[in-house]
Amino acid sequence: MSDTTSRLDALESHVAEQQRAIDDLSDVVARQQREIDRLTRALEQSHARLGALEDNMPAPPASEKPPHW
Repeated sequence: MSDTTSRLDALESHVAEQQRAIDDLSDVVARQQREIDRLTRALEQSHARLGALEDNMPAPPASEKPPHW
């Protein structure tokens, strides 16, 4: 019976380690998702600001050549 008990203890220990690893990975995934959400919002804000700046820029006259020509 001690062989069965030691095998059961080993299995329980292994399952506990796997559960800790799963919990750690879950925390990492949740943290990464929050970071992705934050970066997505920042990118959307930057895109909106850039669009507003482009809309407010005066268009160059069609007959005028750019300065590098």
